[in-house]
Amino acid sequence: MVCEASAEPCHVLLVEDHPDTAALMCRILERRGYRVTVATSVAEALQAAQSQPFDLVISDLRLPDGSGHDLLRGLNRDDVTLAAVALSGYGTPDDLRGSREAGFVEHLTKPVDLDRFWATIERILASRAAA
Repeated sequence: MVCEASAEPCHVLLVEDHPDTAALMCRILERRGYRVTVATSVAEALQAAQSQPFDLVISDLRLPDGSGHDLLRGLNRDDVTLAAVALSGYGTPDDLRGSREAGFVEHLTKPVDLDRFWATIERILASRAAA
C-alpha cells in the first residue's frame, strides 16, 4: 500500500510481544505492500518512533513493560498524533472507551477478523491522506 503523501509504501509500527503473532502479522502486512517495523515492548516502540516516521501504529494492549495506552500517550507528544489501531483479547465497552480515550482510532478484538482488519487500515490511511 503506497501512502498518498509520498510514493513510498506506508510504514507501519507493529507492537506485539508474542513472537508468533508478530511474525504472522508482519508477514500479512508485508504481503499487502506495507513496510513494517516490529517492536515487542513500549520502550522498543518509543525508540523506533524516535528514529523514523510511521504512517500507522498497530499495537497490542498488554505489553511486558506497560500498555498500548501508555505507548500511544508516549508517541503522541510534541504535537504529533499518530493514527493507531489497538489489538486486544478484550472488547468490553470499558475496553473500547479506554482505547478511544488513549487516542486509538479503532479497537479490534483478537482473534481479528481479517476483512475488518484490512477495511480498518485502509479507512484510516485514506482519511489521513485526505486530511
